[in-house]
Amino acid sequence: MLREETQAEAAFRADVRSWLEAHLPEELRHTSQRLVPAVLKDWFRALGEKGWAAPHWPRTHGGIDATPLQQVIMIEEFARIGAPELPSQGLTHISPILIKYGTDVQKAQHLKKAQTGEAIWAQGYSEPGAGSDLRSLRTKGVIDGDKMVINGHKIWTTGAQHADWLYLLVRTGTDPKARDSITLVLVDVKTPGVTPRGIITLAGDDELCEVFLDNVEVPLTNVVGKIGEGWTVGTALLAEERIRAGTPIHALRALHRLKVAAKHLGADQDPWMLDRIVQAEVQVMALESAFLEALEAQAAGEAEFEDSSRLKILGSEVTQFVLEVLLDVAGPYAALQGSPDADKTHDFTTMFMQSRRLSIRGGTNEIQRGIIAMRGLGLTRPGSGGGNA
Repeated sequence: MLREETQAEAAFRADVRSWLEAHLPEELRHTSQRLVPAVLKDWFRALGEKGWAAPHWPRTHGGIDATPLQQVIMIEEFARIGAPELPSQGLTHISPILIKYGTDVQKAQHLKKAQTGEAIWAQGYSEPGAGSDLRSLRTKGVIDGDKMVINGHKIWTTGAQHADWLYLLVRTGTDPKARDSITLVLVDVKTPGVTPRGIITLAGDDELCEVFLDNVEVPLTNVVGKIGEGWTVGTALLAEERIRAGTPIHALRALHRLKVAAKHLGADQDPWMLDRIVQAEVQVMALESAFLEALEAQAAGEAEFEDSSRLKILGSEVTQFVLEVLLDVAGPYAALQGSPDADKTHDFTTMFMQSRRLSIRGGTNEIQRGIIAMRGLGLTRPGSGGGNA
């Protein structure tokens, strides 16, 4: 913890720790790979029913109204026990947007299922010709009576092959650069014409996907907000996503693995290695402080648009640094799948390779620095006349 806890905070931590110890199956602890939703089904439901899958949600929608500090305590305890990462798009991306912009019917249909893992979500923003420049997207949504007909191609759609629903940004206007020509729409993956296909990544998994959309018919009741408001709704979702992408849980998991490896290989007795390990721990503590500060600003309604960009950069780069130190500690074992430990295998490579995508997904760190430069520092692009991103 970042400071001495109050009695109430310590009691909350103790409750979280004891419940996790009693309910998290041993086989789900400290895994290297992201587990597929089917394996997490029972665990996801247990967390959702307790209100812990999305503790920051209001109680009226099934959360526990967790304070920023309670959220950090839970993150620390989930990382300590090695709880697996849940598919986050439904919990931290689309659901908060539905709570804010969705209709009562959309909330009733989707929020509970997202919280218990009954419905898994994937995000359809990026396209082959429109990655971080979302205003260039070309997937079209044509209004036809009471439905929308969608044609296009999305890419880097994490977990789409396991998803039940997609939330898509589509072009519903004619101006290729106008913000009011984009709409956010919810799509059932079982709808005819939706075809996801996995993409093998550097880490050897296929959690990334491309999705082909061929004459996909969606009722207009699935539009979030209004037709043409997708830029406003979609960027609000990105701001929420990037704050949550700055969670210290990835760095804390990495730090745990680093300390276990250092002890096993004797690196914690080497002064140079010990210095590197301490550097990693200090950076993780700084990330926790920044994340807590961002959550507190968000709760107070004082968050700036660029705050999420700063946190996204910090979260990804700290995690990558910790895992780079892990490779230093691993030394000659760094290229192997595990250590020579006969009792428990410590995978040195998988988390490192997975971490490389953190600075790309959710908007590349280069794009985030551009947002900070324009929104936070008031700088402009060469030859431009304004500072709006």
